[in-house]
Amino acid sequence: MAQVLHRSRVRNATVASVKVHRPNVLRDCTPRSLSTRVRGATLVRFWRRAKYVIADLSSGDRLVVSPRFTGSLDIERAGWSRGAEDYTAIVFAFSDGTALRYRDVRRLGTVALMSPARFSEWEAAMGPEPLHPTFTVDVFAAYIGKSARAIKTVLMDQRRVAGIGNIYANEALWRAQIRPSRRASTLTRAELVRLYTESREVLAAAVSQGGTSFRDYRDPNGERGGFLDLAKVYSRQGEPCVRCGTILRSSHAIENRITVWCTRCQK
Repeated sequence: MAQVLHRSRVRNATVASVKVHRPNVLRDCTPRSLSTRVRGATLVRFWRRAKYVIADLSSGDRLVVSPRFTGSLDIERAGWSRGAEDYTAIVFAFSDGTALRYRDVRRLGTVALMSPARFSEWEAAMGPEPLHPTFTVDVFAAYIGKSARAIKTVLMDQRRVAGIGNIYANEALWRAQIRPSRRASTLTRAELVRLYTESREVLAAAVSQGGTSFRDYRDPNGERGGFLDLAKVYSRQGEPCVRCGTILRSSHAIENRITVWCTRCQK
């Protein structure tokens, strides 16, 4: 996702046509309304909000893309040779002959078209960005530290903190030496400070590595995200903890998502 933000090859391109191959990925619009409202608009800016890629259009509308596990925005240009056509959900063709494709192997992601009012309503339900300069440890403690739910659940709640998913929650909690199932309200100030610091460092590392790839995800240039190579616990269940040597355990008890932790380091 982060790679989309840093590569502006389609910025200021004007949409000539829209072709929807997989209507089930659409939210807040139909294939016809998407084509009607987007055609003739210029892509002004790409940016990120939480786990979403946002494209600002000259019309005032915004495209909100949730790639999930396998979705990607691919820039089509001379020499295009990426993958099978059946993975393409939407094609935005531009007047200069290039195109932007939203592809999704498992079709878990979504693409929404939002008016300014709808976008404001949608964004208002999200928590603050953890990498923003105004996101201090006091802000983090206020959003996180009073809940009786498991700290991992709270950490992934996008209404409290935007952008921390399952992989990065696992990693941050291991780094901070906090058991994922522990109630958030029981964390001490020192533990909250540690978790705040480690969460931000994990996210910064993920951005620098272009995210995380398993089998299918690629950035717009076809590159894999490299964060999984840096992971200390995620996908390493059954292996020894790199910090203390204890065999890492795993469970799906929290939010039905895989949780991997060290029973010694994260008591």
